[in-house]
Amino acid sequence: MATADTTGLGRSTNKDIYLPESSSQIAEKPVVEQQEELGNPNSFLWTFQEEPHRSRRRAIVKAHPEVTKLCGHEPLTKYVIFFVVGLQFLCAYLLRNTPFLSWKFFLVAYIIGATCSQNVFLAIHEMSHNLAFKKPLHNKLFSIFTNLPIGVPYSAGFGPYHLLHHKHLGDAKYDTDLPTNIEAVFLSNVAGKAFFATFQLLFYAIRPICVAQLPFTYIHFLNIVTIILADVALVHFWGKNALFYFLLSSFLAGSLHPLAGHFIAEHYVMERPEVHSKTGIAAPETFSYYGILNFFVYNVGLHNEHHDFPFVPWTRLHKLNEIAKEFYDPLPSHTSWSMVIVNFVFDPKVSLWCRVKREKSARDVTDTPETAGN
Repeated sequence: MATADTTGLGRSTNKDIYLPESSSQIAEKPVVEQQEELGNPNSFLWTFQEEPHRSRRRAIVKAHPEVTKLCGHEPLTKYVIFFVVGLQFLCAYLLRNTPFLSWKFFLVAYIIGATCSQNVFLAIHEMSHNLAFKKPLHNKLFSIFTNLPIGVPYSAGFGPYHLLHHKHLGDAKYDTDLPTNIEAVFLSNVAGKAFFATFQLLFYAIRPICVAQLPFTYIHFLNIVTIILADVALVHFWGKNALFYFLLSSFLAGSLHPLAGHFIAEHYVMERPEVHSKTGIAAPETFSYYGILNFFVYNVGLHNEHHDFPFVPWTRLHKLNEIAKEFYDPLPSHTSWSMVIVNFVFDPKVSLWCRVKREKSARDVTDTPETAGN
């Protein structure tokens, strides 16, 4: 069995990807088939197997049925959100008279603001899985409150698209996390990748609308109205710089910031491996990160664990990893989100083409917590 060696450069060095010996039953489906252009750097990595998380989840539940007890909401989440949102409003107030084009304004926005904004992004991510409150409606409404320091309406649209990402991982028709062909063609050189890494939020905002249109609900309307009214009130009472602080913090959080590395690290294949003769597995599609930066972003780095068990909240993901170590230790992982960004931009072998795509969408893994063992 190959080990999941990693380097300090933030990238996996696995060349031979093996399934854990204790989870050999994971490969319940036919072996992954890759199209002939697997070795072509200007093509996506195509697979005709369902996404791996459902199969691994079933194997883990079979081996460790106690993991299902980890599912459920986390009451601590709302208190963390209150603190972070309050901190952002405090910074906006303190910077209300500070020139926008000043080092002080930029550094506070980059160091404190962007960190808080990433925390807010991932808090909304937690609530998209109904992990802050028992009732879905309460999660949706509190997400709108959490959205306040972002400066633009975001929470209502994110949730439905994110659940599609889980349910249809790698499906170009529904997984809006996947880059489009146009993006891959024009942004796979160094300049293009640098542009993509700098303006990631623009792509995540525009791409879903172009790829898959979802119904507009009263939650969307409430989200838009709430954020617009909050922005107007913010400018009226504290001035435009307070709003600029929110917007700059949000932009930097999704730009060249260490925490923004998770966007790329989660699903980009940093090396295009050959299909291994024993397993037929050409490339994993999800990568975890176990470093200290998880502290700021609800352990989103434990991404294999999250996709395997989307109803396990952030406070219990490490416990999940501990219980099912034989499943997770062999998987390739990243050691540095910052170096993931650097490698993504400057490594000529890495580009927007380095994503796994599938013709048929995966089976549902996100409907209800009760199906965790099915």
